[in-house]
Amino acid sequence: MLLGVAFLALAQMSAAAQQATDSTRSGARSGGRWWRAFAGGFASSILAHEGAHVVASYVVGGRPSFGLNEGRPTIYSGIDAKLEPRQQFVFSSAGLTVQSLIDESILDAPHDPAPAGAFERGVLTGGIATSLFYVTIGRTGSVSDVDYMARTSTLSKTTISAIFGGVALIHVWRITHDNRYAEFFARPNPLGGLRVGVTLDP
Repeated sequence: MLLGVAFLALAQMSAAAQQATDSTRSGARSGGRWWRAFAGGFASSILAHEGAHVVASYVVGGRPSFGLNEGRPTIYSGIDAKLEPRQQFVFSSAGLTVQSLIDESILDAPHDPAPAGAFERGVLTGGIATSLFYVTIGRTGSVSDVDYMARTSTLSKTTISAIFGGVALIHVWRITHDNRYAEFFARPNPLGGLRVGVTLDP
């Protein structure tokens, strides 16, 4: 009798352990999918930024080219900024403008009350992060969009930074006051529930 009870207890423990293992594996796969979708959204925003530069160059009569500037991949407009400053301004402003418009469109579009998906959050993060980068540490440099906009217009770098930085901060404010984006970096926890924040694994 005792052997039978012990056997049943062991069987139940084994089943419970198997279920926990399956749940952990499932959670890990789900978490991996979340981050892949988030990264896909982030990359899509960056590609939209660079694609806007390319399209703008062709629209104003330039011939865009790709190269390296201090080891960084760079898109060149193919426009003489001194002879055609307005065309260069269109090219330089296109990337940040398109990203801001994409983010604005996402935030303005009607949505279900369900939490926003990982891809959508990634797109918004890409747009906001790029804008904040260019209006802070990225505002100066030989190929800085903000620097070129200032050189080819009557606007100062401070004014341009205030415009794009202000739009990005408004988007941040809207996100923080929208329940769809609660716990913005929340993703599935392998042990159940959700993890919030960013983890850097060695």
